Amino acid sequence: MPERPQALFAMTPENVPRVFPPRVLARLRESVDIDPARVVRDFADPALRDVLARTEILVTGWGCPRLDGAALDAAPGLRAVLHSAGSVKGFVTPEVWRRGIAVSSAAAANAVPVAEYTLAMILLAGKDVLGARDRLRTGRVFPGWEIVPGIGNHGRRVGVVGASRIGRRLLQLLRPFDLRPSLTDPYVDEASAAALGVPLLSLDDLLRGSDIVTLHAPATPRTRRLIGRRELALMPDGAVLINTARGHLVDHEALIAELRTGRLTAVLDVTDPEPLPPDSPLYDLPNAFVTPHLAGSQGNEVSRLGSVVAQEAARLVAGEPPAHGVDPAVLEREA
Repeated sequence: MPERPQALFAMTPENVPRVFPPRVLARLRESVDIDPARVVRDFADPALRDVLARTEILVTGWGCPRLDGAALDAAPGLRAVLHSAGSVKGFVTPEVWRRGIAVSSAAAANAVPVAEYTLAMILLAGKDVLGARDRLRTGRVFPGWEIVPGIGNHGRRVGVVGASRIGRRLLQLLRPFDLRPSLTDPYVDEASAAALGVPLLSLDDLLRGSDIVTLHAPATPRTRRLIGRRELALMPDGAVLINTARGHLVDHEALIAELRTGRLTAVLDVTDPEPLPPDSPLYDLPNAFVTPHLAGSQGNEVSRLGSVVAQEAARLVAGEPPAHGVDPAVLEREA
């Protein structure tokens, strides 16, 4: 059997057994020589000098230290970074690309639960489940069965902001339902939108014509406060805003002011700041449904991320390129 390349974990140590439970770890170790008890928290740690010098593959995750020039000098044989989470923006530096190191990410796998969460919230919001639950909890009076005008998911218009991995996955999940999705994205043309099965609209037209607007754009200087006072005013009465992307896409002061009128509803899994201060009105407004950044991989879902890394390691050892390679040319505009 050929010698397996040396690999090393670089992430928060307690997440190693969560992302790589025994079955997934065994698959990874079929391809690489890696010790789950040896985890990098600091690339300058003298205790790791020898193993870093031999490392060809870094298996990274949440909490990975920054891969700057000094870190890369400590691992001169490094040829690949396999990230067992979403974005690599927080720790991959331009020096990684300059040295020709391949980078792979499990972002596509992490997109699955976020899209599922969003689908669930779209369907619940369309039935006014969140508002009805709050009214029932407050009034303690069952209203009796009745057909309530204005709710339901038959033909409800869903505007998707951003054809990111999550946005595209969501569009796939929406297909079996009697919903009317549309898309806005400055990097998508009409032919590409048609291939996704949706009309391409400007942001303003999408906001005006959607009952539910869900945000899946990346966090960049251009998208900061993408949804502000003017944009919120474009949304029709009774519309719902869902944000599972990044908190800074929304002007929270403007959103709170709009929510206080009772005209809109918001479902926020991400906020700005995060976490919210204890006195934030978003905790108490009846038309704000806030969850603690849990749409991404949780519990048994995180092993899916480890499985992607195990697959990528097998490809590298077989001489194949990563299936989920990160392209530095588009990294800035990826979610």
